[in-house]
Amino acid sequence: MKTYLPKNDLQKRAWRVIDADGLVLGRLATKVAAVLRGKDKPEFTPHLDTGDFVVVINAEKVRLTGNKETQKTYMSYSGWRGGHHYRSLKELRESHPDRVVTHAVKGMIPHNRLGRQQMTKLKVYAGPNHPHKAQQPEPLTLDS
Repeated sequence: MKTYLPKNDLQKRAWRVIDADGLVLGRLATKVAAVLRGKDKPEFTPHLDTGDFVVVINAEKVRLTGNKETQKTYMSYSGWRGGHHYRSLKELRESHPDRVVTHAVKGMIPHNRLGRQQMTKLKVYAGPNHPHKAQQPEPLTLDS
């Protein structure tokens, strides 16, 4: 029995759009990460990029459970001594609501070259409008 490897030049990447209004952040991120990696397709191969493009709209209206709005913190490091910066989720949501979703999805993608390549297919927008209407994205729903 031979192992099937999908050809990258024959692949047609679809565009999917998901409305994050009222969705729980973690559940949304797992679904988006699976589509980015291509795990929802029968030709999924772990070491190849077989996923689709994903457009997330209304990222500012994503929901969190528990007390994460005030207790969850994001850390960034400048590389200098004492250069640690901590921001709460509430602060990050006020300034860059799209980064909350991007950060959650990035944690569920492999941390290597392939993961960086897959993350370029994620487009996150705070509001309901996006510039990818020409690609005719299909709606993606969260199956509960």
